[in-house]
Amino acid sequence: MNGAVEATNKNLKKILRKMIDNRIGWHEMLSYALLGYRTTVRTSVGATPYLLVYRIEAIIPAEVEIPSLRIIQEAELNDVEWVRKRIDQLTLIDEKRMVAVCHGQLYRQRMIHAFHKKVRARIFEIGQLVLKRIFPHRDEYKGKFAPNWQGPYMVRKVLSGGALVLSVMDSTEWPKSINSDAVKRYYV
Repeated sequence: MNGAVEATNKNLKKILRKMIDNRIGWHEMLSYALLGYRTTVRTSVGATPYLLVYRIEAIIPAEVEIPSLRIIQEAELNDVEWVRKRIDQLTLIDEKRMVAVCHGQLYRQRMIHAFHKKVRARIFEIGQLVLKRIFPHRDEYKGKFAPNWQGPYMVRKVLSGGALVLSVMDSTEWPKSINSDAVKRYYV
């Protein structure tokens, strides 16, 4: 859920950057940015967030000023026809949500397929020599001009899910297991 909030915030910031020239007055444009975000079709579900929450498409202020076909059609209905139309819309909402769920699942499958096309299997065996990546937030990081890899280390155990247990060349095991993405083969 936290990732969805971060993605929404990132998209809102992009919209606001396009709407204002400087950082002053962004709060005045926030309601317009939110309206634009909520009424734009999301690729992942094939629907707008507004439709999924409120069960009907949003009517933007421009459609009220200059009536669209949808507004004209609803304005010419009498009360009985309007109620019948709303009931029909409510019965179709489950179908619309189901279509959005299916669309989301297909989108997820396409993303997984695209990811797996670029990922290559990294298979390590016990006894192989590897170098370990030095991450910037770790204690062994010495600055941007320092090396990015340290080692060599020897693979002591290959765990499930791509984790490895390493040891220093004198057979002292590294205290924690490490993801195989953070190591590379070392050739002598």
